Amino acid sequence: MVIKLEKFGKILLFRENGKKAFLDIQPILKKLKENENIEIDFTGVTTSTPSWGDEFLTPLLKAYGERLILGNTSNPSVLAVLDILEKTTGKKFSKE
Repeated sequence: MVIKLEKFGKILLFRENGKKAFLDIQPILKKLKENENIEIDFTGVTTSTPSWGDEFLTPLLKAYGERLILGNTSNPSVLAVLDILEKTTGKKFSKE
């Protein structure tokens, strides 16, 4: 399953927006098969913040672990957010 973050905007800011985006994908996640991976595609995202990522990515990482795969993460803003989240959660994201 692929979730394209660009549908939430090119600029991913604010804790409230991250929480709303996480809630918006819940119906999609209910369709996830038991061994199916979730790919989060960052294509088109120009800016992200740790607060948005903490509300959206951290719960996914906790729930799905290695089944969560991040794609197209070469943007420096995205990389900085992922680094912060990995340090605060003590867990590593799987990246393509």
